[in-house]
Amino acid sequence: MTIAPEWGANSLNDTDHLQIHNPDGGVSLLGESAVHGDQLDKRGRVFRFAVPYYGVMSNPILNDSRLNKLRDQHAGEAGWGVGSGQPVATGQPAGTWAPPMTDGPISQHHAGMMTVSGAASASMVLFALLLISAAVGWIAVAEPQPGVLAFPPMALVGALVGFVAVIVTVFKPMTSHILGPVYAVGQGLFVGALSRMFDATYSGIVVQAVGTTLAVFGVMLFLYRTRILRVTNKFRRIVIGATLGVMVFYLASFVFSMFGANISFFSSSSGVGILFSLFVAGLAAFNLALDFDFIERGAAMGLPRRMEWFAALGLLVTLVWLYLEVLRLLAKLRNR
Repeated sequence: MTIAPEWGANSLNDTDHLQIHNPDGGVSLLGESAVHGDQLDKRGRVFRFAVPYYGVMSNPILNDSRLNKLRDQHAGEAGWGVGSGQPVATGQPAGTWAPPMTDGPISQHHAGMMTVSGAASASMVLFALLLISAAVGWIAVAEPQPGVLAFPPMALVGALVGFVAVIVTVFKPMTSHILGPVYAVGQGLFVGALSRMFDATYSGIVVQAVGTTLAVFGVMLFLYRTRILRVTNKFRRIVIGATLGVMVFYLASFVFSMFGANISFFSSSSGVGILFSLFVAGLAAFNLALDFDFIERGAAMGLPRRMEWFAALGLLVTLVWLYLEVLRLLAKLRNR
């Protein structure tokens, strides 16, 4: 996503018009490459598995056109900005009106409007649901035979449900307060089960990936809040273009895999493969900045409160994408 020059609506200049520059935030299960394992754990057991790996992309659902449509559709409704300033009858004769009574300057009214704190609260709710669901997915991984792990079918179903939830949200963003939790639960099952498969082969890798993801999130939030990292239009174009390029690459990789062909460096632990994973993980980190900017601009624009869930969903999608890329990067480093 992008970063506004200053905090709040006052930071926007005359050419910005409080538009949301955030094309990222969707989920793509397009890049598929089988994750194979046949290695010894610390107790000497051999774990063998072949699990579909789904690349979870960043947020193409949060874009200017969608936010502008929402603004046009809901402008003037309750909860869209502060009062419209229309005449209000106050016991005057028919055909006349009196201005509403006022007690003088008051603080800005936020009832029914999107706020930064509201988006943060929604994000924490979705993140908590994701963690609980991931724990269930972790436990659901069975070991029918010593050293053989079985990937639970419900985890794949969860990934599909999460994908569908995000696609529907693209066209129905005002349903995000319902579909956001659906995505968190469904994707959590998949992430938890996949993490268990990785941890069985690379002991302790999940803790490292979680720690790295949280550290990157904290650093990006610090850089954004302190304005060390400022998102310009050029920054937006670069991040958005690179993200779309990775999406196309993942799609091509998925199509090739259907015909038995694989792009070698995509899942290999070669130098090129590691550099590619570093690039994609870094790109996911920059998309976090665009998520933060979407939340800030949406609040300044006075979007309806339910858009807090829409923004929270976009942020969670980026975090999941970042975590999976970090997990794969660490696995490649372990294999060298």
